[in-house]
Amino acid sequence: MPRLVIATRNDHKVAEIQAMLGSGFECESLRQYPAAPQAVEDGDTFADNARKKAATLAAWFSEKNSGIPAVDWVLADDSGLEVDALNGAPGVHSARFAALDAPGNAPDADNNAKLLRLLAGVPPARRTARFRCVLVVLPIARRQAVDQLQAAADLEFTVFEGVCEGIILEAARGQHGFGYDPLFVPAGQAKTFAELGDEIKNRISHRSRALELARKTLVKVLPG
Repeated sequence: MPRLVIATRNDHKVAEIQAMLGSGFECESLRQYPAAPQAVEDGDTFADNARKKAATLAAWFSEKNSGIPAVDWVLADDSGLEVDALNGAPGVHSARFAALDAPGNAPDADNNAKLLRLLAGVPPARRTARFRCVLVVLPIARRQAVDQLQAAADLEFTVFEGVCEGIILEAARGQHGFGYDPLFVPAGQAKTFAELGDEIKNRISHRSRALELARKTLVKVLPG
């Protein structure tokens, strides 16, 4: 069975990805590899960050191939919120929107408060936004030189993108989800992601759409 390491230590995300890809794949969290490096996500786009995370892990697994079980592929993603009235912000800075000049992510409440503050007075018709997810799948060449793996131009990246359009409310609603979910109403729905709950959200979200594209490709190209 093909083994994929997901570039996250978030077990909830790994379980979500495993459910989407199905039982034909074995998905592992970075929690199983505590020494694995964490890439600095300083790219200008979601794709840049996803590629960087995948390349960093592929290089590490290639270097450590004699000391860990065989892993076939690395799967990495980057995602965030793009608000039209803010020229696409917060974008790649979504997780640290309220603390752009400080290291690490900002609390969800702070990010939401900043978003509402910047959108104060913007009418509903102009509060359009979207969640975007870019997902990268990268094969691990077990005997490939580490310096080659670190040269992104030489890597066989397979990129998938999912988008969920919607609007930003003037006040938060709902107790589920995380991040900007209480403020975001996806197109075709009357409730926020935080009100819809995980089951519905995971069917229509940006990540689920990117993962469905990945699944359709992976079942064709990965040996079973």
